[in-house]
Amino acid sequence: MSFVMGRCIGVDVGGTKIAAARVESDGSLSRRFRTDTRADEGPDGVIERICQGIEQVMGEEKVEGIGIACPGPLDARTGVVLSPPNLPGWDRIPLKDRLEERFGVPVRVENDANAAAWGEYLLGAGRGADPMVYITVSTGIGGGIVLDGRLYRGADTFAGEIGHTIVDPGGAPCSCGRRGCLEALASGTAIARAAAEAVRKGNRRIREAGGSAPRAEHVFAAYRDGDEDASRIVREAVRHLAIGISNIVHLFNPRAIVIGGGVARAGDALFAPLRERIRAFLMPSFAGTFELLPAKLGEDAGVVGAAALWAERPK
Repeated sequence: MSFVMGRCIGVDVGGTKIAAARVESDGSLSRRFRTDTRADEGPDGVIERICQGIEQVMGEEKVEGIGIACPGPLDARTGVVLSPPNLPGWDRIPLKDRLEERFGVPVRVENDANAAAWGEYLLGAGRGADPMVYITVSTGIGGGIVLDGRLYRGADTFAGEIGHTIVDPGGAPCSCGRRGCLEALASGTAIARAAAEAVRKGNRRIREAGGSAPRAEHVFAAYRDGDEDASRIVREAVRHLAIGISNIVHLFNPRAIVIGGGVARAGDALFAPLRERIRAFLMPSFAGTFELLPAKLGEDAGVVGAAALWAERPK
């Protein structure tokens, strides 16, 4: 399905950084802006930095729209940001209205994982695959779903919370207050937590790679070297991811599942065992019906996807 897009601005708002760019009609980024979020300063300070970024990349030329990728929960219909955990003090902030008043340009606000999903569908690894599911595996786990050429948001625009599907009811506690969520068992944070425990118990290889506060990338480095603890940690994360993804396949029968986020940068160390474990969990009729693909847009996924919220079908 083809889309056309004029010159737009995309902004990716995260708990630690704000990125913005002017995105041209071919998806290329012509100007860039990046700054620290400084979320502890509250909504007004963060919104002012969002505005600084928009002003810097807009220049004197007209843009057709501004897209904002923002952590949820939020209401994409009204552009109101409800209460994201990594943006303290944000409680029903009318981000869309505030930015439209400031710039006189129409604004769309979308959950960051949904925006990245839309970007990967239009311009990235999932281009043209329908249905397509995007999963980001990073500090947390999020997702976005494209059905029939449109973002599927659900009745209240909350759909796609793949990280909070329960894959082990007796598993580790999650930040959402429940136990056994995919995010609590397979995110970069979960991998790092297991690695820190291994270091505390005396693992030298992971400590050499990441010190006393190792990250997922250090675990995968140790895994490639054959470290037993790292292999166990990766094996468990992959098992839980495979359970979650096989559930998605059985629900949506997608043509492609695109995996992004920091953990996906592990490459074949993640994707090879993940493909094998997914096959083991699938009903035979689903074998070979979809591709499992690494994301292409990388750190630009949120910015490109936010701008692409203004993409239209040709009339």
